[in-house]
Amino acid sequence: MRVERHPDVATFLAGAGGFLVDREAEHNLILGLSSTLARDPLAYGSEPYLATVEEDGRVVAAALRTPPHNLVLSESDEDGVWAAFAADAADADASLGGVLGPLGGVGSFVEAWRRLTGVSARRSRSQRVYRISDVAAVDDAPGTMRAYDEPDRPLALAWLDAFFEEEFGSESVEGAERTLEHRLSDPHGGVVLWDDGGPVSLAGFGGPTPNGIRVGPVYTPPGVRRRGYATALVAELTRSLLAGGRRFCFLFTDLANPTSNSIYLRIGYEPVADVEEWRFAPGGSAA
Repeated sequence: MRVERHPDVATFLAGAGGFLVDREAEHNLILGLSSTLARDPLAYGSEPYLATVEEDGRVVAAALRTPPHNLVLSESDEDGVWAAFAADAADADASLGGVLGPLGGVGSFVEAWRRLTGVSARRSRSQRVYRISDVAAVDDAPGTMRAYDEPDRPLALAWLDAFFEEEFGSESVEGAERTLEHRLSDPHGGVVLWDDGGPVSLAGFGGPTPNGIRVGPVYTPPGVRRRGYATALVAELTRSLLAGGRRFCFLFTDLANPTSNSIYLRIGYEPVADVEEWRFAPGGSAA
C-alpha cells in the first residue's frame, strides 16, 4: 500500500477517476472540486494536495485539499489507507486545520494525525450526503424561481454571510464573496432566487461531476422561513438541472438541522452516506 501524490488534477483523475465515479454521490465533493481545478488550477489560491492510495496496482482511496480548506477523504474499504494518508498529508503540510471524510474512516485518520502531530481534535459537524434522480411533487409556495442578476449582489452577499455564520460560525474559511464568485464563474453553476414580491430565498449550484451536480448553499432569512420557499426553490432548481441533462443532483445537510433534512426528503432526495468534519488545534487529545 503506497501513497501517490499527483502534480495536477488531470493526473489525479487519470488515476482516481474510475474509482471516484464508482461511488459518484459519495465522492461528489472531490469530483466537483476537481472540475473547478481542471478549469482553473489556482481557483482556490494555492496549489492543491491531490493524492491516492494504491494497493496491488489499483486505487483504493483518494484525497484532495485546496488550502486553506479542509482535507477531503474518499470512501475506502481498506483500513490501512487512513494512517497512510495522515503520514503523507503531514509531510505535505502539518498545519492542516481539519478534515472531512466518511464515517468511521475519518476517525482513524484523526487518530493517526493526532499521534503524528500532537494536535487536539474535535468533531465539528456531522453531515449527510443526499442524491436525487426524480423530483417528488411538493406543495406550491407563492412566487417563482429566477436567476441571480447583478443588482442582487448586495443581498446575496449578506445572505451568504448569514449562512456561513449559522453553519460554521468563526470556523468558516470560504466567505460570501468567494462562494458567490465560484458559483457565478462556474460554466455549469450559478445562483437562483425564489421571488415573492422580492427575493425570499437563495440557492447555489455547481461543482459538476460526470453525471451530476451539487446544490448549495441554500439560505432563507429567518423572517420568511417555514413558508415553503426553500422547498419550492430547491425542488424547482433540482427539476431544472435534471431536465437539463444531469442524471443526479447531490447536496450535503447538517445532521443537527432536522428542518433542512426533512425538506430534502420531501423533495425526493435520498440519503447516501454520512460524513464527519473534524477540526484540529495545537495540543490535547481527540474528543
